Amino acid sequence: MSREKRTVIYDEKLQIEAYHFNGIMQKFPNHFHEYYVIGFIENGQRKLTCKHKEFLINKGDMVIFNPLDNHACEQVDHHALDYRCLNINPEIMAKVAKEMMGKVYLPYFTSPVLVKTSYASLLKELHEMIMKNENGLEKEESFYFLMEYLIKEWSSAPEDRKTSAADKRLDAVCRYIEENYKNHLTLDDLASVSSMNKYTFLRSFTRKLGITPYRYLQTVRINQAKKLLEYGMKPLDVSVEIGFADQSHFSNFFIEFIGLTPGQYRDIYREKKQA
Repeated sequence: MSREKRTVIYDEKLQIEAYHFNGIMQKFPNHFHEYYVIGFIENGQRKLTCKHKEFLINKGDMVIFNPLDNHACEQVDHHALDYRCLNINPEIMAKVAKEMMGKVYLPYFTSPVLVKTSYASLLKELHEMIMKNENGLEKEESFYFLMEYLIKEWSSAPEDRKTSAADKRLDAVCRYIEENYKNHLTLDDLASVSSMNKYTFLRSFTRKLGITPYRYLQTVRINQAKKLLEYGMKPLDVSVEIGFADQSHFSNFFIEFIGLTPGQYRDIYREKKQA
């Protein structure tokens, strides 16, 4: 019998999500989030692909993903994954960074994997306090000590860079997808926006973003679905609202990307409102 268990808590005080996955063998496809992810491996070994690079992550390693960092992972040993992580919205990260560094900016974490760092134990302690719904001084202290270490040691301010004409065309495609994700989009539509032929567009988009246009579209839809579920919308209504053909199709994608059913994710925020 599988011992698989998936728990998600929203911490009202810190305004962050905490995920705890036990006994997971699931493969997560190439995708991205609109928020920061800070996690660590409690057990299991996984192959991680992030921004065109491959990593082998093991027990005790931490992972950090910036918003829009594309990543995918799968199990490579015979042990199930035990994993804890914190999801931090950019607004909260910017607030913390300003308090620590005295300036307004969004940190950019330079390495997605920190190998066997001693700060994994601090993340675990903080995560356990969130899971137990503790609201004392110790939890906030732990959060700020962890963020101080990560921001000062492993981040930089995003560098200003010149944007090429091709990059601007691909950025326009991303905006087009984000504005039209409810619609049936074709490769012809996206190539037209980019002013490239279909092959050149497909290769250029995937090389620059590290994710295919189709995966980008599905990730945008799933990220929007999370927001609607947080507001309490029914999964069936969400599937229609974000452009999926049916609820089953939507549910399968949501589980594949998030690791929970839409109903399970909605219940997190329903319980939060009732508390």
